Amino acid sequence: MRVCIVGTGAIGGLIATRLAAARSADVSAIARGATLAALRARGWRLQHGDTTLQAPARVADRSEELGEQDLVVIAVKAPALPQVASQLGPLLGPHTLVLPAMNGVPWWFGHRVAALGDAPLESVDPGGAIARAISFSQVIGCVVHVSAIVREPGLVQHVKANRLIIGEPAGGRSERIARIAEVLTAARFDVEQSADIRRDIWYKLWGNMTMNPLSAITGATGDRILADPLVREFCSAVMREAAAIGARLGCPIDQTPEDRHRITTTLGAFKTSMLQDMEAGRPIELDALVGAVRELGTRLAIPTPNIDALFGIARLFGRVHKLYPE
Repeated sequence: MRVCIVGTGAIGGLIATRLAAARSADVSAIARGATLAALRARGWRLQHGDTTLQAPARVADRSEELGEQDLVVIAVKAPALPQVASQLGPLLGPHTLVLPAMNGVPWWFGHRVAALGDAPLESVDPGGAIARAISFSQVIGCVVHVSAIVREPGLVQHVKANRLIIGEPAGGRSERIARIAEVLTAARFDVEQSADIRRDIWYKLWGNMTMNPLSAITGATGDRILADPLVREFCSAVMREAAAIGARLGCPIDQTPEDRHRITTTLGAFKTSMLQDMEAGRPIELDALVGAVRELGTRLAIPTPNIDALFGIARLFGRVHKLYPE
C-alpha cells in the first residue's frame, strides 16, 4: 500500500515512523522547512521511553513529486486543512482513500445526515471547499487516542496510548477498512474497526471540547481544571448541551459528565494539545472543537448558552493572542 503522510508533526510523524519501520507500507510524506531538512538528513525518529526508533524517510515539499497514493493520512491542525486540501490533487486517484487523523468535528461529519440537510459545516469547511477537494466516498473516519509531542524538527516523542479507531463515515463494515487496519496493526497500533465512527468521534469530542480551550485560556493542566468545582461544573454544563446535540445526530452519550471527569482525572497533570499549541504560538483548533458544535446546535435549534460562552471567551482569547483570525 502506498501511504502518504500529510502533516509531519507529532501524530503524523509517529504514524509515519511506525509504518516505515515495520515496512508494512510504502511510506512517503509532505513536509516543509526545518522538518523537511531534518527528515532528509536523519530519517524518521521516534522516542518512546529509553528507545529511539529510526527509519529512512522519503519526503517532498510538493505533492506532485510523490504522485498517486493508495492512502493519504492527513495529520495537520484543523485551521490548516482548507489550504492543504487544495494541494492534495496529485496524490488522489479514483481509488485513493483519505484518512484524517485530526481532532474535533471533521468537515464531512454532516454529510448524509438528514437532520442537517446535508449542507457543509461552515465552521470547519467554509463554502464547502474541502468537500469539493476530497470526495466523501474516499474518506475514512478516524479517532486518534495517542499522545505524542515534537521534541525537535523530525523527532517525535510518544508519550502514552496507542489506539486508532477507523471506520466508514456512512457506517458499517468494509473490506477497505479491514485493509487499512491490517497495515496499521502491522505497525504496532491498537486498531479498532468501528461500525459507527461518527459516534466514536462525538464521544472523544464530548470529553475534550472543554478541556482544550479552558487549558489554553488558563494555562492549567487537566488535573487543575477538574479540581476547581466551579470550572468542573461549567465543563459539565457544556457537556450536557453537547450530549443533547449528539443524541439528535444519532451519536448518544451513555455516560454522565461526572463519569467522564473521573476518567480524565486518571490522566493526571496532562497538557492538552490546545495548550501546547498556545504555548508554541500556533493557531488553535477552536472551530473544530467548539465552533462546529455550536453550529450544529444552531442548525438543530438546540439552545447552547454554555457552549456559546466557552466559544466566545476562547475566541476572544485567541484573537488577543493572534492565535485565531479576526
